[in-house]
Amino acid sequence: MSVNPPPSDLKYTKTHEWVRLHDQMVEIGITDFAQHQLSDITYVDLPELHNRFEAGEEVVVVESIKAASDIYAPVSGEIIEVNEQLANAPDLVNNDPYGKGWLFRMKPDACGDVAGLMSADEYAATLPQE
Repeated sequence: MSVNPPPSDLKYTKTHEWVRLHDQMVEIGITDFAQHQLSDITYVDLPELHNRFEAGEEVVVVESIKAASDIYAPVSGEIIEVNEQLANAPDLVNNDPYGKGWLFRMKPDACGDVAGLMSADEYAATLPQE
């Protein structure tokens, strides 16, 4: 399995979510490693707008031909947008996990919480070595 190195401009969680900070909003998806582990993604159960989640709470379920996997909130906050393209094209998560395959956007309770997440190098060090 060939996994691309994680982009250095993002933050990461131990549970393989990535976080991109834009102004007062965060965009969240799953890493290239996670989408490789899941294989062909067939369905994404997205959260409802304006729902609130605490950091570490299950927000999304991603289903693949191999398994279903929970995706967790990396920070506490409110869902302000979901990637509606995934309803008809869940494979965007496989094909472009750091771009068009994003899952949801949140307004975090504290943007500073993002700083406490792992850097790309720290995240890469947690991955199994080939």
